[in-house]
Amino acid sequence: MAQISDLLGDRDLFYVNERDTVAEAARYMTELHVGAILVLDGGKLRGVFSERDLMKRVVVERLAPDHTPVGSVMSTQVVSIEESASLEEAMEAMVRQGCRHLPVMRGPRVTGFLSMRDVMSYELARKTEEIAHMRAYIYGA
Repeated sequence: MAQISDLLGDRDLFYVNERDTVAEAARYMTELHVGAILVLDGGKLRGVFSERDLMKRVVVERLAPDHTPVGSVMSTQVVSIEESASLEEAMEAMVRQGCRHLPVMRGPRVTGFLSMRDVMSYELARKTEEIAHMRAYIYGA
């Protein structure tokens, strides 16, 4: 099975700072069409801010998004995975931890952000290719 580094390639790393406001983070996430974003400070992983954090910790608590720093409402109990891990290990970690996003690490440095959607899209493409090869073999194309 492929490694996480194979799937992520040379993607840009998108993140916010823990001092950014929730409103700024939400606008940026909307611009990127993502449901979660890394929170870094000086390149160090501080947490993850997700749509779920926005709903549970900001909207329900009636906090002001324009005045609430991401650092005060982000998830800090974050599970990460090494970029040399397999996609299977990433899927297992997501299922075991009940999360849909994993920061990808090379030692202490964040190198990417993997979503369940990334894994599913990769696997779907792989299975589609496998089926095409099998059909070609069966039908002699």
